[in-house]
Amino acid sequence: MPKDLRFEDLAERHHIDPHQLQGYANAAKVRLEAHHSPPVAFEVASKGETAVYQVKWTPVDDKLRRSYNNADDAKRDGAYVMAFAAVEDLEGLVSIARAETKTGADYYVAPVGTNPEDLESAFRLEVSGTDGTPAEVRQRLKEKQEQTRKGTGAEPAIAAVVGFKTKLILVERA
Repeated sequence: MPKDLRFEDLAERHHIDPHQLQGYANAAKVRLEAHHSPPVAFEVASKGETAVYQVKWTPVDDKLRRSYNNADDAKRDGAYVMAFAAVEDLEGLVSIARAETKTGADYYVAPVGTNPEDLESAFRLEVSGTDGTPAEVRQRLKEKQEQTRKGTGAEPAIAAVVGFKTKLILVERA
């Protein structure tokens, strides 16, 4: 039985505003439902290994669909929570802060139990979402890894790309 990739209840464990996390989860649900019905099996690949996760979500209604109708924004925002959930399960890291512009990342993540005010043990996390093919997801991962290398942040970095249509999440250190 595959593990669940839980993205709708991150506020219980992550140190990001719960309303923001809910908005990201709503965006993910809209993008997932653009291609699939719950539950669906996602492949999560990291460090040369692939695992299958079950992704479940509360179905969306027309109001939610209209609220997240901009596919580009919804892919970006929905990818945040999917990546947070994957990095939490794979690495034991939770989101603690939004990253500044030009750091080469979107968020900071740190080990569970870390003081969110302390970035000493934090990683930069660069995230992207796409409806592209598996090859496009892999190419996007390379681009995001390069983006983290060029950023001003000194912390080690992780790149994650969520393929909503292809049911694929790639997570790699940069």
